[in-house]
Amino acid sequence: METTNNKKIIINIGRQLGSGGLIIANMLAKEFDCKLYDKELLNLAAKESGFNEKLFEQTDEKKGFFRSFFHLHAPFVGDNNFYSNKLSQESLFQFQSDAIRKAAEAQNCVFVGRCADYVLRDFDNTISIFITADYDQRINRICNRYNCSIKDAEKIIRVKEGARSSYYNYYTGKVWGHSASYDLCINSSILGMEGTRDFIKAFVKQKLKL
Repeated sequence: METTNNKKIIINIGRQLGSGGLIIANMLAKEFDCKLYDKELLNLAAKESGFNEKLFEQTDEKKGFFRSFFHLHAPFVGDNNFYSNKLSQESLFQFQSDAIRKAAEAQNCVFVGRCADYVLRDFDNTISIFITADYDQRINRICNRYNCSIKDAEKIIRVKEGARSSYYNYYTGKVWGHSASYDLCINSSILGMEGTRDFIKAFVKQKLKL
């Protein structure tokens, strides 16, 4: 889809684990001719900072990683002076935020997670969406994705979402998954993947006046 008024489109997607949020984000990126950023942001942030990408993977959407960080080795950092003086959770978040802003300035984007809605809060033509799904569907998707039991899927959801929500709440001052934190919250179980995409597409077009 091409816009008629040359407006940039920035769509920020928050998502429950197993909600199909990444699938829907991919669909929206194709619909609006946007670049999708999910794990790619880690590579961008690494290039911006000079850190090894594995460091950003270690800290991805996690708060309080320094409890385990110092089990890692110095090769994650190219400059030992920078390592000793400027490495912190906040500096890594800042590098990632800079990468998000640079990408948003360059082209239409769909960002998945990483507090992009907060980072881009002063940008024009942004829209923030949170995608949920019925618990049974989420469990089923996690079981299929990880080839695990229902009990293990429940643990994966509990641990990963606990880390994700703590990270979001800490850096944004908002509440992860709370309706007040987003322009739209939607349950993908109600309309299905394609139906949810179509609903969000119409919402984006109307909100951004495309």
